[in-house]
Amino acid sequence: MFSKDVFGERLLEIRKKNRETQEQLGEAIGLVKSRISDMERGKLTTTVEKIVLICEHYQVSANYLLGLSDDPTLK
Repeated sequence: MFSKDVFGERLLEIRKKNRETQEQLGEAIGLVKSRISDMERGKLTTTVEKIVLICEHYQVSANYLLGLSDDPTLK
């Protein structure tokens, strides 16, 4: 089941693993730093289009990012 908290935790984990700042991620997908922060804290989510951009940017599956799978690889 989808959880904003899991989405936020995984987004933060992936971003830090890739050594990017919130500002850098925001620039890459067209969001402001505060929006990235709110997503990572589980306060907000984003559009399907932005989720796709995040997945493409970090080469992870949407199912993983959304907490529907524990496998981050794209298949």
